[in-house]
Amino acid sequence: MTISVGFTTPKFTCKALSPIINQFNDQHHALDASYIKRAAELSDKSACFTSPHPNFGCVIAITGKNVVGEGYLYAQGTKPAEVQAVEAAGEYCRGATAYVNMEPGDCHGDYTAVSSFIQAGISRVVIGIRHPLQHLRGKAIQTLRNEGLQVDVLGEDIRNVSIEDALKSCLVVNAPLLYRSASRVPFSVLKYAMTLDGKIAASSGHASWISSKQSRSRVFELRGRSDAVIVGGNTVRNDNPRLTPRHGGGHLPMRIVMSQTLDLPEVAHLWDVREVPTIVATQRGARRSFQKFLASKGVEVVEFDILNPKDVVDYLYDRGHLSILWECGGTLSASAISSGVIHKVHTFVAPKIIGGKNAPSPVGELGMVEMTQALELVDVSYEQIGPDMLISGYLQPIPDLTPVIPSVDETTTIDPSLSPYDSPIIFFYKTWDLYGSFSNFSPHPIKLPDETGDYVTWSSVEHFYQAHKFMGSSNPDAKSYVEAIYLTESPEEAARMGRKLQREYPAMVRSDWESVKTEVMYKALKCKFSIYPHLHSMLLSTAGCVLVEASPHDLFWGGGRDGEGLNYLGRLLMKLRSEFLDDVDTHKPEISAVYRES
Repeated sequence: MTISVGFTTPKFTCKALSPIINQFNDQHHALDASYIKRAAELSDKSACFTSPHPNFGCVIAITGKNVVGEGYLYAQGTKPAEVQAVEAAGEYCRGATAYVNMEPGDCHGDYTAVSSFIQAGISRVVIGIRHPLQHLRGKAIQTLRNEGLQVDVLGEDIRNVSIEDALKSCLVVNAPLLYRSASRVPFSVLKYAMTLDGKIAASSGHASWISSKQSRSRVFELRGRSDAVIVGGNTVRNDNPRLTPRHGGGHLPMRIVMSQTLDLPEVAHLWDVREVPTIVATQRGARRSFQKFLASKGVEVVEFDILNPKDVVDYLYDRGHLSILWECGGTLSASAISSGVIHKVHTFVAPKIIGGKNAPSPVGELGMVEMTQALELVDVSYEQIGPDMLISGYLQPIPDLTPVIPSVDETTTIDPSLSPYDSPIIFFYKTWDLYGSFSNFSPHPIKLPDETGDYVTWSSVEHFYQAHKFMGSSNPDAKSYVEAIYLTESPEEAARMGRKLQREYPAMVRSDWESVKTEVMYKALKCKFSIYPHLHSMLLSTAGCVLVEASPHDLFWGGGRDGEGLNYLGRLLMKLRSEFLDDVDTHKPEISAVYRES
């Protein structure tokens, strides 16, 4: 009887406790969701600074002590969010749970973020979404599980109503990367301000100001979160905009003007490129004389066979952009919507009525004749900003988490002189691409001697290259430029500063720069691919392949838009690869030894 009671009692008890256990799991998962949402909020702090890059946030929590460490990725090439959180948590990491809004993207072979969890003694990792890039998707999760850590992914291992809000936060904060991964176009947002009766200007064309000062401040923030801002020719002629965030620092988006005829004024704020670059996209052959005028101002002109929004965003995709803000008039906005390139809409509605039969509306003719044809926004939100109402929503839902990434074979061939029967081509450009480690912006510090023989650690090849434009200059003030570039936090900022200083103060650039710049680059590349074994192996693994830096606009270092570029970065890497292959058995990089000893 005793044995019988002993067997039946646990069965009865477990069944009776089932609701309690479920309630406990619900509460536990709700706590997980709150920490994941916090990680997403942290990751959003990098917006308005260096762009483009994915947004990562990390929270470390321990039972009974709540949050013990936090961090977010400022930019590629800076300290990972996971490492920051581990350092902040210190000894509390052992046995703790780490929460990240997106699967770590250790795409350069060093696995810094993942190894920081393992070495710190983290026992469980909760991940908001898997990494959207196919060549990274699931790799960190599998590595952590192989090391014995419990890994739970929202929506997969944790299924509960309480996680929906947290999951949405993870999707929204990295929406640009998700759209780019799934659709092969940048995330495009259409923004406009209109009166209560749907006008964006008076019949005379006057439009300043429809919205309030508070709304305009929000627009500056939207610009700061974008890689580029697009307007049409009418906006340049009528409004003479600056298109800058005006928030006192941080990321400055590229400015793009779309104009078929180049009927544009010679005097415009956008032609001043000292602080922010401007691109004018136009029809091939349009006003050659005006193209030369723009070029003399430092404005980049890009010609298209037929100028349309789809071809422009395809070009911006090739340039590596993640997010585009459209601040155009009704004609161009209608064309962009019809082309299917607009993903989200921000509408600022001011409590004003201006009337006017011929007053322009925010969206021109779309060819729709019945209300049933109207495009409906999804996931709509409403927010009062001062006296105005901001209505936001998606024209196209955020993509799912199984994007198809095109293979190298599907990518447009940069060099048309190569036939399909010649050596295969490997393209590289942005650091988060499959061969992103070949980029000068990859987060691999290098150590090389300066003029005095003392070894100096540079945060990236790009830092080293940009600083050497001014190193050895006859002008003593150039030394301050070298120091300023050296101290920048990310490769993007180093490049932006180096190019800006070179453009504004050409006399500060060393006199022999054009003749030595490839030598400087090769020296930095040789150091980088010598001191990191995984990069050395990756370069050797490309033997027999042509390496092309797929920049559509850099005609010296990159392959160019139509294969017209000189591709010097690809050439130098292939030269370095040949050198390594020739001495593959006896090659012993002295630099690596020096780097390890230090």
